[in-house]
Amino acid sequence: MIKKKYLFTIFVLLLVSGLLDRAVAQFAPAVGIEGTTAISADSSVFVAWGSHGQLERGLMKINEPEMGLATFGTESDAYGKADLVALSLGDGGSFTYYFEIPVIDGPGPDFAVFENSFSNDFLELAHVEVSSDGLHFARFRSVSLTQTQTQVDGFGVLEAVKIHNLAGKYRGLYGTPFDLAELDDPDLDRNAVHYIRITDVVGSIDPVFGSRDSEENLINDPWPTPFPSSGFDLDALGVIYDQRYSSVTKISACPYHIYPNPFKDFLFINGESDCEVTFFDALGKTIMIHQKVSSHEWISTQRLMPGFYCLKIQNNHGSWMLKLLKQ
Repeated sequence: MIKKKYLFTIFVLLLVSGLLDRAVAQFAPAVGIEGTTAISADSSVFVAWGSHGQLERGLMKINEPEMGLATFGTESDAYGKADLVALSLGDGGSFTYYFEIPVIDGPGPDFAVFENSFSNDFLELAHVEVSSDGLHFARFRSVSLTQTQTQVDGFGVLEAVKIHNLAGKYRGLYGTPFDLAELDDPDLDRNAVHYIRITDVVGSIDPVFGSRDSEENLINDPWPTPFPSSGFDLDALGVIYDQRYSSVTKISACPYHIYPNPFKDFLFINGESDCEVTFFDALGKTIMIHQKVSSHEWISTQRLMPGFYCLKIQNNHGSWMLKLLKQ
């Protein structure tokens, strides 16, 4: 029989081990580091940009409401392609984009949210949720592993590897991607998302005011920011898939078929003439070029890492784009 004191010691060790595992767990790193999921605003994966929405301003400092609301920026600053001109939401403020042509669930990420941070580590965060009808919103599950013993001050820094599924994880002009496939909500039609809401994370570690992640942990981010530009600075929302585009392998008005999608080690090109095939990663960087592909040919993709790619097909008559997922 194991003595009780040894059982207690084992229990404590397991508990500490679990806490340590959580403390050292890592998510995708910052822009420019291998493994990042950041998407450049210049990436060819975007098919549309948010251009309509409704703002609900938050306070400059949530625990001092007499200071009033954040005032920096206007709704139009959150429209169009990311350009570092942003709309400040204030503590707990939100902005809800409306898309007449709904966003849909394609392979890989379906949209990306842009903040205007000037560096890889000054990060102001926001929750993201979506809706098909504007009434029922499904929130992406988020995780913050940033310590909560000491408040990150208004000009403090965070580590991207400790942040998951919170907008603002990446610096300006690089979007944080979100995949509708992660949501399982009976009130949500993932192929008819008309509304996407961005809500500022109040980064206070005071449980009276602070925001929490999906594991009910307080989210520590730069706070307070008692200025007109308080809170999350929303620059843009880029759409990767909407109902004009789909994950089918036949491209509208394109003479080529490409399959399978998702793919693993090979892709088959089937068309009417030879073509040039170029692979771009999620940042818009050229990864692989096949300069002359016959009208019926298998292409090896073994050297591509699993992830989301954009494929450009070009011949003497034009060029076409297709989004693909490698498993």
